[in-house]
Amino acid sequence: MELKNEFEAIRDWAETKGIYSSGDVKTQTLKLYEEAGELSKAILKKDKEEFIDAIGDCMVVLVSIAELGNQFFEDEDRITIEGCINSAYSVISKRNGKMSNGTFVKDGI
Repeated sequence: MELKNEFEAIRDWAETKGIYSSGDVKTQTLKLYEEAGELSKAILKKDKEEFIDAIGDCMVVLVSIAELGNQFFEDEDRITIEGCINSAYSVISKRNGKMSNGTFVKDGI
């Protein structure tokens, strides 16, 4: 099963804002940590609106990180957020494990 997601509007926005011309994977990864911190804060405060916003912000930054990965790795295989999601899903869809203390733990760990 291949998941298809449309992230073109986010890529267009990032291009317009200069993220691809002036940003890089390192600065955008730091931005992801900032957004993940906001997600953690929303969870601690049980703030649903901020929770939703933070997840969306993390996704926006991940789209940019994937796109900037093309400049960072400089090879012919294009990196996209869709490709990353599909790659991860193809692995986890076959994974076996169990829930332990609220976290899925894959077999063999």
